[in-house]
Amino acid sequence: MALLIIVITCFVIFLDTSQSCHTPDDFVAVTSPGHIMIGGLFAIHEKMLSSDDHPRRPQIQKCVGFEISVFLQTLAMIHSIEMINNSTLLSGVKLGYEIYDTCTEVTAAMAATLRFLSKLNCSRETVIFQCDYSSYMPRVKAVVGAGYSEISMAVSRMLNLQLMPQVSYGSTAEILSDKIRFPSFLRTVPSDFYQTKAMAHLIRQSGWNWVGAITTDDDYGRLALNTFATQAAANNVCIAFKEVLPAFLSDNTIDVRINQTLEKIIAEAQVNVIVVFLRKFHVFNLFTKAIERKISKIWIASDNWSTATKIISIPNVQKLGKVVGFTFRRGNMSSFHSFLQTLHLYPNDNNKPLHEFARLFSACEYVKDGDLSQCISNYSQATLTYDTTKTIENHLFKRNDFLWHYTEPGLIHSIQLAVFALGHAIRDLCQDRNCRKPGAFQPWEQILSKCSTECSPGQMKKATGSQHSCCYECVSCPENHYSNETDMDHCLLCNNETHWAPVSSTACFEKEVEYLDWDDSLALLLIALSLLGIAFVLAIGIIFTRNLKTPVVKSSGGLAVCYVMLICHALNFASAAFFIGEPQDFECKTRQTLFGVSFTLCVSCILTKSLKILLAFSFDPKLTKFLKCLYKPVPIVLTCTGIQVVICTLWLVLAAPTVEENVSLPRVIILECEEGSALAFGTMLGYISVLAFICFVFAFKGRKLPENYNEAKFLTFGMLIYFIAWITFIPVYTTTFGKYLPAVEIIVILISNYGILCCTFFPKCYIILCKRKTNTKSAFLQMVYNYSAHSVDSLALSHVSLDSASHDTATTNPSPAKMAACQNHNQLPVQVLAHTGTEKTMKVSKTWHQKRSSSI
Repeated sequence: MALLIIVITCFVIFLDTSQSCHTPDDFVAVTSPGHIMIGGLFAIHEKMLSSDDHPRRPQIQKCVGFEISVFLQTLAMIHSIEMINNSTLLSGVKLGYEIYDTCTEVTAAMAATLRFLSKLNCSRETVIFQCDYSSYMPRVKAVVGAGYSEISMAVSRMLNLQLMPQVSYGSTAEILSDKIRFPSFLRTVPSDFYQTKAMAHLIRQSGWNWVGAITTDDDYGRLALNTFATQAAANNVCIAFKEVLPAFLSDNTIDVRINQTLEKIIAEAQVNVIVVFLRKFHVFNLFTKAIERKISKIWIASDNWSTATKIISIPNVQKLGKVVGFTFRRGNMSSFHSFLQTLHLYPNDNNKPLHEFARLFSACEYVKDGDLSQCISNYSQATLTYDTTKTIENHLFKRNDFLWHYTEPGLIHSIQLAVFALGHAIRDLCQDRNCRKPGAFQPWEQILSKCSTECSPGQMKKATGSQHSCCYECVSCPENHYSNETDMDHCLLCNNETHWAPVSSTACFEKEVEYLDWDDSLALLLIALSLLGIAFVLAIGIIFTRNLKTPVVKSSGGLAVCYVMLICHALNFASAAFFIGEPQDFECKTRQTLFGVSFTLCVSCILTKSLKILLAFSFDPKLTKFLKCLYKPVPIVLTCTGIQVVICTLWLVLAAPTVEENVSLPRVIILECEEGSALAFGTMLGYISVLAFICFVFAFKGRKLPENYNEAKFLTFGMLIYFIAWITFIPVYTTTFGKYLPAVEIIVILISNYGILCCTFFPKCYIILCKRKTNTKSAFLQMVYNYSAHSVDSLALSHVSLDSASHDTATTNPSPAKMAACQNHNQLPVQVLAHTGTEKTMKVSKTWHQKRSSSI
């Protein structure tokens, strides 16, 4: 009997069947005065108690099912406001708060919203109807909450009437981003668009394509499911079934619907992945029954319950399978942890949830830590009397780590961000007004006030040292990036191949296509030089044609050789035109081939002339014999040119040059000819260089010709000009980029072409036009005779020296008998030698003169 009395006494202490609140103050969960009041909406209890199937009277009922995690969210708001009040953010201005328990019901949240909108300092708490609320002064300046999208939508529609800022810490429905329908709604968490996109991407990357989905029958659930279905279809993921549960636990059909959902999961045996858009108490009931039925799946958790300790602490929860969840970003929790450690020192006179938690905690004082959560849940399923007159003993809060274990860092951080965002907005408004007065500003003014100025298009947000995402710097988008909306987190990258953007750009611009065009000043100059070269070629051709029978023209190999060389020079000058204008496949293939073959033909002709000059003025019999065997003009020209033709043909067949778009430059697309094969291009130029080097060697050998016949000397200079031009070309060509790259090769072609043309033909034209007396047969033969006689004398003296040396060598160390004979005949050998040398000189001179004249 005594035990029964104790049980009844405890039951009377904790349980009460009292009716709903009698005054508005009874409805407030937590309150604290201040110069500026901030409202709060938290679902501290999971449902509203009702004895009937539907309401009989318009009264607010009591709430049951104490939610520890949401109670901690309430403490997070209180702690954040206290941090602001204890800081210098609002010097001399104190923030107060009124926090209401929505009981996870829209009805209770609407009742709290009506009180938020009631007129300030009015004896009767009423919402006054006005056509213009610009000067209306409501009870609070802003609202933090709610945690569920369904409630936030209903509250926001009422707050829109006065444009009162509402900052949600957990409502993620995508529709709330619509500023037309919800102009005063703000949030510190991303919308479900990003969460569902990440879910679909995770499922696709994991190789799954057959999934189920469970959601609630409210705006949040339906919108989240529709968004996920869209994202899933885009990722080739199919949804096998879609189950919808009642949104509120007060619905009597919820248990039936959960059982039907589990039956569906069992029936769809091939579905091993289930996406769950539910609230924590839905997931708790669903998982508890799923464990009883031994259902093991992969569960994709939404941010509503992914980190809920209530779910983690379900007995045998590991038997459900694997849970993969998405959650909000965490912040620094050290300050909040310290706050929880000293919670027993915090006054609870105006904090009914804290008082209730203390009593629940007292009831479960002797329960083990593992069962403490379930004990509190069981006791909180009935209404409690808030006895604020009884003090709470400190020893009840010795298990502070219990509360810390139930903390959800992502949501706590979001609440802190929401409170501090309002704090910074109020600070900006209070810089030029006295905010200690109640009517210092209207709520709608905060919407225009932010911690940081709005980043305009062309800028992006950059995080500062602050832990709050609402405080940031605006930095310009870098080159090739853009932003076309305000307050973008990052700039978007342009397609670097086709578009570009300057610094601080709001859009991407198409790259301009550039090439060495005909109207370019440099192109016009190069074309003018090419035309001038062609004019020189024509003039030289006319001069040589009119003086065909003169020695200068004949000594140049005749009109045929001269014409071939002049045509090659003309083609080289004309090839410059193929480097200018919009590149086409034909031009790309023609320009290098035309230059390579024509220049090779020209150098081959010069090679034969060099051999001929060396042969004509060679006085060494062995060298002369070798040169006669080697000197075959037509085969030499055909062979040298044919090798280049083969190289160019293989180039065109195996790796032909093509038109290419060079997109490496930031703002333009360079249309250029890609050579196809650097090896083939280098081989073509290298082959020409080898021929030019051979010409240079032969011409250098014959550089000491008669003054008026110094073609070899000029050919040596021409080859030197060629080598200098092309050696310079290699580093310049490899380091130059842009539309003027073809101009580099044109310049080198013109320099080498002009150098050889001038050194080969200009001296002859000078003799033809200005020194006509030296351009006669007799003058020419006399010059050759004089040069030959001089050369033969030198050769004869060389032979005499060799004979003396031989004689001296033979008479070294003579015997005494022979020395006397030699002394008697000392003068005779000298006279004979002198006479013999003179005869040899005269004979050789005549013979070589005749040969040189006939050869030339």
